[in-house]
Amino acid sequence: MKLGHSLLIWNTPPPHRKLFRTTTATSRVALSAESQIERVKLAESLQSETLKILEWPSVCNQVAAFTSTSMGLTAAKSASLPLGGSPNESRRLLEQTSAAVAVTQPLDFSGIEDVSAIIEASVAGKMLSIGELCSVRRTLRSVRSLIGQLEDISSQSNSCESCSPLLEIFQKCDLLMELEQKIEFCLDCNFSVILDRASEELELIRSERKTNMENLEVMLKQISAQIFQAGGIDRPLVTKRRSRMCVAIRTTHRSLLPNGIVLDSSSSGATYFMEPREAVELNNLEVRLSDSEKMEEQAILSLLSAEVAESSRQIKYLSDRVLEVDLAFARAAHAQWVNGVRPKFSSVNYEGPEHNSLSVGIERMQHPLLLEPALRKPFSLSASRSSSCSDQGTDLTKSDVVPVDIRIKNGVKVVVISGPNTGGKTASMKTLGLASIMLKAGMYLPAQNSPQLPWFDLVLADIGDQQSLEQSLSTFSGHISRICKILKVASERSLVLLDEIGSGTDPSEGVALSASILQYLKDRVNLAVVTTHYADLTRLKETDERFENAAMEFSLESLQPTYRILWGSVGESNALGIAQTIGFDGKIIERAQSWRMKLTPEKMQKLNSLLYQSLAEERNKLEAQAERAASLHSDILKLYHEIHDEADDLDEREAALKAKETQQIQQELKVVKAEIDKTVKDFEKELKNTDPDNFSILLKKSESTIASIVQAHQPPEDVPVNRTATSFHIPQVGEQVLIKGLGNKSATVVEAPSDDNTVLVQYGKIRVRVNVSSINALADGNGAAASGPRLRRKGQRIKRLKNLRSLSETIKDEEVSYGPAVQTSKNTVDLRGMRVEEANVHVNMAINARGSNSVLFIIHGMGTGVLKEHVLELLRNHPRITKFEQESPTNYGCTVAYIK
Repeated sequence: MKLGHSLLIWNTPPPHRKLFRTTTATSRVALSAESQIERVKLAESLQSETLKILEWPSVCNQVAAFTSTSMGLTAAKSASLPLGGSPNESRRLLEQTSAAVAVTQPLDFSGIEDVSAIIEASVAGKMLSIGELCSVRRTLRSVRSLIGQLEDISSQSNSCESCSPLLEIFQKCDLLMELEQKIEFCLDCNFSVILDRASEELELIRSERKTNMENLEVMLKQISAQIFQAGGIDRPLVTKRRSRMCVAIRTTHRSLLPNGIVLDSSSSGATYFMEPREAVELNNLEVRLSDSEKMEEQAILSLLSAEVAESSRQIKYLSDRVLEVDLAFARAAHAQWVNGVRPKFSSVNYEGPEHNSLSVGIERMQHPLLLEPALRKPFSLSASRSSSCSDQGTDLTKSDVVPVDIRIKNGVKVVVISGPNTGGKTASMKTLGLASIMLKAGMYLPAQNSPQLPWFDLVLADIGDQQSLEQSLSTFSGHISRICKILKVASERSLVLLDEIGSGTDPSEGVALSASILQYLKDRVNLAVVTTHYADLTRLKETDERFENAAMEFSLESLQPTYRILWGSVGESNALGIAQTIGFDGKIIERAQSWRMKLTPEKMQKLNSLLYQSLAEERNKLEAQAERAASLHSDILKLYHEIHDEADDLDEREAALKAKETQQIQQELKVVKAEIDKTVKDFEKELKNTDPDNFSILLKKSESTIASIVQAHQPPEDVPVNRTATSFHIPQVGEQVLIKGLGNKSATVVEAPSDDNTVLVQYGKIRVRVNVSSINALADGNGAAASGPRLRRKGQRIKRLKNLRSLSETIKDEEVSYGPAVQTSKNTVDLRGMRVEEANVHVNMAINARGSNSVLFIIHGMGTGVLKEHVLELLRNHPRITKFEQESPTNYGCTVAYIK
């Protein structure tokens, strides 16, 4: 075929040979362009299928619960969240999410509607209704309000560090204020009507129509009243039939309207609705004006629709920007829901210290879909979204979701994960793929610290059964067919995920083909992660550093997977152990073990088993040591901070202690006062029922009771301050102390006191553990300094308690200094029946006659209350009166005055 094609070229005459070659080159370019288009379509198809395999639509459905507009809800529900087409685009999406996370107050998206269908209708030349035009106006106004909210938040430095990524979204937007004002000028959106001011013609038509209608109604009311007076109808009635104004009249009185036109009749036929001859011309004018008004209104709506159509591109661009902001806040809310952290973009060619040389470094990431049942219970969305995140009654908690650690060094191109079935290989690989997609979409990851991973242009996965009966594909054929397509479209920036590569066929051929595919991938993709049960694939690392192994941990004790990845390790399938735990018959397991012994050399099998067990034990020991070291470091830091805080807060603690002691003393004073009050009340109560001869006995009894109360709350005169076992000096590490057992020799404290009250000290080269009771502080050491404040605080408390006696005595003086409030003829003045002037004289005389610290009973009665008010005013202003009160809660006719 090639030979014939060459002969055809050379046999072509010279003038046409160049033309032929040009046509052939053009066809090759066309074929190349077509193949490129096919490759792009294939890549899009594979990427779309991969997103479904990785359950990206379910993650988008989670985000949909946090959207605030119908546009955002539709985009998220249809799994149309934007994915960055380049690293810069993904960074921009991530910056928008971070800016939205920093905004603490919610934004108001109310009033923003999806007007895309309205815009398309206007572009198609359709006339928009009043409601549709009002939707456009309402959306434009709400968008302007939304931008204003962002600007206000940005100006508040305390509430948001930087809203610039969100404000940049609206930088190139035309807010179309002129279109909004035109719609507002022409339409009343509250009542859905066109305003008179929309056009001069409309205003004239409506004015003329109003005048004509008024004339028509006046005429018809007069005619209807005449018909009523003539007995032609029960009551005057003016109505409209067939768009014409008319009056009601009985059929029997039709002659009252000669030449009238019957427009309609009642259902019984007894009443006609007739248009009088005089109203015909006015009705005709009303019809003409009504038609003119409708035509003018349609013209106004058509003009406004044309305005909307002309601004369709700006409105569409503005709606897309609103959608972008809505999705940014939805991603931010989702990040807070899953307690996510912001990921970082890692550089593939980065060369640095080992702890920073990871291409993929994700610590303790949990799959967001596995977290969803655990997060739904404590989390509640707004009322409008509560249905999308309702409680499903699951018992899964966040701790049940095993986190995944993914650490892939720079330079590694292929990772081979081995291990048992149901061990989590596929779930871990899916988690990596989903994390890559979430990074492209600018989402936070439910992980810890700062996860980092590269930006991948394509994430291509072959996971699950690709068997197809329609295409006559077996499981192996389905996998190989999909892998072939993946190899065609994968680039040096792609991530390839292959599950159980080479399975479903002869093991020897499967291993050979799988190894060849992996060797091909290492030179053509950014990263490939595969799972396998073939041990031979794990040996590729021995000859090429671009390969890395990882194994899913399997507990030999419980024969259960732990779902943890051991990086740099090779895992065993443990198929027999898993089969045994599932419940296979023991004979089947024994027979399988015997077959395995025949297939695998005994020494090699035993060596591998012992080596794996030894490595697992060593790893467990190292992890335990690391945990103990971390715990010890945490305890040391905690102790350091406690000591540091105590040193800083001595003044505050001393002030708090003083306040507490003051409060305790005040409380004790309240108790003393309450007991003395009770004693006095009991004394007054018994005094009323006691013979006057026994007054002195009762008085002495009450005084004795009060004295006993004061004595009970009085602190001892001298409080001995003895050095007891609890007041031993507590030595500090490095302090010089005196040891009684060493002849009061000086020694150095090596360790802090233990729980058994012993402390380790060093005397020269000798270390000995002694009891705290045998330790004394040096005269100028910390012991005296430490015991001093303690004794001072104790002495201050004793001093405060001593003051209680004097305070109690003061209270006692205040309560009993006036003596018992017992009414006698000598301390009583009766004003009943007196005038105000006379009562004034008697009260002043009685007050002047009484001695110091005495009481006076003033009987003024109730009556009209004038005398009582005058007495109270006199007592209130008298210089010798300390206080006054009613004699008892039931006697308002007597007032007791206490005289200085």
